[in-house]
Amino acid sequence: QVQLVESGGGLVQAGDSLRLSCAASGRTFSSYVMGWFRQAPGKEREFVASINWSGSIKHYAESVKGRFTISRDNAKNTVYLQMGSLKPDDTAVYYCAATRRGLSSSSSEYEHWGQGTQVTVSS
Repeated sequence: QVQLVESGGGLVQAGDSLRLSCAASGRTFSSYVMGWFRQAPGKEREFVASINWSGSIKHYAESVKGRFTISRDNAKNTVYLQMGSLKPDDTAVYYCAATRRGLSSSSSEYEHWGQGTQVTVSS
């Protein structure tokens, strides 16, 4: 079992950068694939990025490719999402998630979820 707590959200202006963190409890963090998802008001939850256990494989949604970077520090049980060149369309609640089922962009494959952190980008 792993518990996830996101932090780092806030209100920023278009073009700014922001780094989200997701701290995980438990001793088995390094065995989990980690993902970031987001959900805007009135929209479905959507995939943002995922990273394998070692950090050697990363996948991104097309909408964030080149602007966002996912990374992890297994010694600190933490996964990060560095967001740059933020746009108003990036406004959403951002969730981190964990799974042992392998890399996936499908939210249904993730077994553990954090409570989310709000990111608001003003124009």
